[in-house]
Amino acid sequence: MPGYSRAKFPHWATQYGTCDTREVVLARDGDQVTQDGQCRATVGSWRSAYDGAVPDAASKVDIDHVVPLKEAWRSGASQWTTADRRAFANDLAHSQLIAVSAHSNRAKSDRDPSDWQPDLASYHCTYARAWISVKHAYALTTDEEEHAALTGMLDTCA
Repeated sequence: MPGYSRAKFPHWATQYGTCDTREVVLARDGDQVTQDGQCRATVGSWRSAYDGAVPDAASKVDIDHVVPLKEAWRSGASQWTTADRRAFANDLAHSQLIAVSAHSNRAKSDRDPSDWQPDLASYHCTYARAWISVKHAYALTTDEEEHAALTGMLDTCA
């Protein structure tokens, strides 16, 4: 993709003290998470909403950008400042960041809902709502295939 580089989205910024965005999400999304003096998760477990896996170590957990950085670039972030891209990549206020199994995050990669959806169909509604919320909050565009896939996922909502 012309001009895109993950480095243009500075991520895992310090949120407070020695805690960066990754560590904050690990603590928020985990169960019985214990952190060391550097804010690193040393004990805990996480349930991956994408595939139901239950990683028992932080090293087996990835923090997923629900709307991938490359997808954001394609959808309008290429026009943003570095500060805007940093805010997007470290956004704890919206539904942009979630702790998931490393396997599911890597399977997703930078694909949108027309090319990838969580293995757990029970999470499709939540995922579609999160995707739409993030795209709306950042005024990012959506293409026809993405829109159709999101509509199908929203049809699973109770």
